[in-house]
Amino acid sequence: MTAYLKKYMEETQRRLKEYADLAELEEIFLEHKDKIAFMQHERIVHFLVTMMFAIVLAIFICAFLFAENPALFILVVIIMVLLGFYIKHYYFLENTVQKMYRLYDEMLILRKKEVDGNDKKGNSSTCL
Repeated sequence: MTAYLKKYMEETQRRLKEYADLAELEEIFLEHKDKIAFMQHERIVHFLVTMMFAIVLAIFICAFLFAENPALFILVVIIMVLLGFYIKHYYFLENTVQKMYRLYDEMLILRKKEVDGNDKKGNSSTCL
């Protein structure tokens, strides 16, 4: 997912610099709106999984403190490592979705400029 998102963001920024007309910009815009929706869903799922791992970790820490079983300590360490990786990935998702929001705002500004430019030329657009 990390490589996919990085590649998508780079490709979208490249496409925004090279778009030819309002129709192409509109295509990029609509695709980006869909990707934001997908990534919001992905982010929520990862948040829920991360919280589940945190709760499981707390349960196993309590169990270890009361039972003092070495096997529980091993489980606590494994869950703690997994939780660390989930937090790292969730952090990446959260920051990338926020970058996607900023890119969406830039697209709105570009669309407005394009529409205003077309209106001044006498070419009204119905893509909005």
